[in-house]
Amino acid sequence: MCGINGFCDFNKHLQKGDLENANRVLQHRGPDDGDAVVFKTIDANIGLGHRRLSILDLSSMGHQPMYSDDSKIVIVLNGEIYNFKEIRRVLQEKGYYFKSNSDTEVIIKAYQHYGIACVEQFIGMFAFVLYDADKQQIFLVRDRAGVKPLYYYFADGCLLFASELKAFHQYPCFKKEIEPKAVSLYLSYGYIKEPYSIFKNTYKLSPGHCATLHVATQQLQLKQYWNVLDYYNKPTIKIECNEAMEHLEKLLTSAFEYRMVSDVPVGVFLSGGYDSSLVTAILQKNSMNKIKTFTIGFKEDKYNEAIYAKEVANYLGTEHNEYYCSTKEAQEIIPTLPYYYDEPFGDSSAIPTILVSRFARQQVTVALSADAGDEIFAGYGRYDQLMKIKRIKQFIPSLLENVSSKVLQQLVANDSRYAKLGEILSASAVIDISDSLSRHFTHKQVNALLNNPEKFNVRLIEEYNTPAKSDFINTVLAADYKTYLADDILTKIDRATMSVGLEGREPFLDHRIVEWAAQLPSSLKYNNGSKKFLLKELTHRYIPKAMIDRPKMGFGIPLNKWMKGELRPLVLETINRKNLQKHHLFNEDLIINLRDNYLANSKNDNAKLWLILMFQLWWNKWME
Repeated sequence: MCGINGFCDFNKHLQKGDLENANRVLQHRGPDDGDAVVFKTIDANIGLGHRRLSILDLSSMGHQPMYSDDSKIVIVLNGEIYNFKEIRRVLQEKGYYFKSNSDTEVIIKAYQHYGIACVEQFIGMFAFVLYDADKQQIFLVRDRAGVKPLYYYFADGCLLFASELKAFHQYPCFKKEIEPKAVSLYLSYGYIKEPYSIFKNTYKLSPGHCATLHVATQQLQLKQYWNVLDYYNKPTIKIECNEAMEHLEKLLTSAFEYRMVSDVPVGVFLSGGYDSSLVTAILQKNSMNKIKTFTIGFKEDKYNEAIYAKEVANYLGTEHNEYYCSTKEAQEIIPTLPYYYDEPFGDSSAIPTILVSRFARQQVTVALSADAGDEIFAGYGRYDQLMKIKRIKQFIPSLLENVSSKVLQQLVANDSRYAKLGEILSASAVIDISDSLSRHFTHKQVNALLNNPEKFNVRLIEEYNTPAKSDFINTVLAADYKTYLADDILTKIDRATMSVGLEGREPFLDHRIVEWAAQLPSSLKYNNGSKKFLLKELTHRYIPKAMIDRPKMGFGIPLNKWMKGELRPLVLETINRKNLQKHHLFNEDLIINLRDNYLANSKNDNAKLWLILMFQLWWNKWME
């Protein structure tokens, strides 16, 4: 994996030194090599910077920025094209010559042959920027799922792009002005939904999108080349369970094997749950050597999955590695979160994810994880809640729903149980119900918390058409794929792994799996209350059901205990009137009341206070 950044400055102020400064702060993403180049054209100064984590072709032939043979095309890539060897063979048959064994060179040659439509040929995770000097065009491209990040800033005659926002702070043209909609999104969900970022004029390039900058006209065009909804909207596949299992196994085997291709050591994150156990089982079955597996354990039984992971590892015969981290180690990561995540980010499971990444990095440079199994095959407990709500609402007259909603929303203002239930009762569309259930703060609570509330009632996928099928579960899965997966889960994994120069690979996000699974009947995913039905049935072929069938734990930490104990001084030091007055974004009285009620052993949700804590720590890091 790598870090990329650069600019197209129509004012011609930015120079190579600015690019090198930005490159330097991305060194953790690519500790092995780095370079920066600047092209001065009639219209603009154009810069491309790269930090390299060597995975394929460890020689200097994999150096980036990489040029075409005629030097008219230059590219910087963050990611991997897993099927690059097949694409390379096709291009060789068409007369193209290759100097390296790098997938980056394959992208250049594929672009020369197919144009930017070459992206449709790729199986992989990638964010790349390609400059075509002849056409005077700059292409910014992000993979279908959004595994790899790509931010861009476009204002006042300057385009900046980078793998992480921290690179933009090195450019004098960058203005770090808060985007109010982003604050509203963060308080609602604990993450900032694409295409927004915390700053104005600064965006996440959406997954499955390409942005084209026409240098001569200074016009930036966005185009979507892949959309998961296209597959959810296709007719449902008529298929029996056994046939579906056989096909799924073939798809998974191909995806897993692709992601084991590397010129450096590879391991697997193993939690002992269904998804990671299936990844490990299939890989170990098809490997002559023992697969390296890694697990983080906690002394608190409620959060400790290490015992289950060890049992699965012993059964499958992997080379298992486990590490029990102390409370002190976990808590020491908290002050570093704003640096690595760049913008407010409220998923506390980032802490154990960083810990297991550090542990794995001692032995491997690439680690496979099993993320996205829940979003593709319906694994969250929230889906049980949604089904119950659906059944209840079928028996409640709409008039009674509206009356009940208004009454509930007037009850205890700070008790999210009543406020959220009120929103759910007033919601009619599937997406709105799911949206209400996903929120930390309701619409009304967000507006109360903000001093100048932005009139921005965001829905989970407000800018997209929801699936045409009247299929409750598939509709919610499509929404989760486009929001929570991309902007929470994948963000968490990328920043955590790259904080230690570890490449994370997510085989469940192979687009061939996603496209096929989207067309499956929801009964093969959620079957009479059984979540991830098809995936579990397949896993039982490899691992005894008695060993693995248990309630889902997630990747949690004892946050409630910490915030009322060892982290209490940090909470009081960070969330106070003096700090809140630095930005005047929040209603101070409400925030202080939320803090005091929680610390006084209130039953209030600790996630709400955690969001405020993370925002304040972020502000202290990046805005002062």
